[in-house]
Amino acid sequence: MVKLDKYIRDIPDFPKKGIIFKDITPLLQDSKVFKTAVNTMTKVLEGKKVDVILGIESRGFIFGSALAYKLNCGFVPVRKPGKLPYKTYKAEYSLEYGKDILEVHRDAVRQDADVLIVDDLLATGGTAKAVVNLAKKLRAKIQGVLFLIELSFLNGRKKLKGIPVYSLIKY
Repeated sequence: MVKLDKYIRDIPDFPKKGIIFKDITPLLQDSKVFKTAVNTMTKVLEGKKVDVILGIESRGFIFGSALAYKLNCGFVPVRKPGKLPYKTYKAEYSLEYGKDILEVHRDAVRQDADVLIVDDLLATGGTAKAVVNLAKKLRAKIQGVLFLIELSFLNGRKKLKGIPVYSLIKY
């Protein structure tokens, strides 16, 4: 069994002093390990209905699109401001080191679609909560939020109360 956490590299003081960035590049570089991560995420979702995956920019695109392929469902990118060409909904959120905005096309998901939100990492929960809010604006049914990594000590799950949260690696 591949130990996925062995392929996560710590980068101290990135993007600013005091933050330890969890770099997934070593995991992505190894095809066997990346495949194991995607297959494990797929197994976590067994028995769950997913029509569309909302992948959070940018590393959520990597896992979200691979999962959409495996689950035979749609994929919708949730992007930073100004990156989407059509009418959007916006959600502002706080990160552990500042504020940001995410956007999704207003017609990205049909009403009552079963959606799964995917990103690489759950920290304080602000980013995921913003996408939950966007999914609610789209009137989708949120089936859960899935992460490769969870920084449990930051209590990000608290912001996602009432929504199933799945993560493969916990620190």
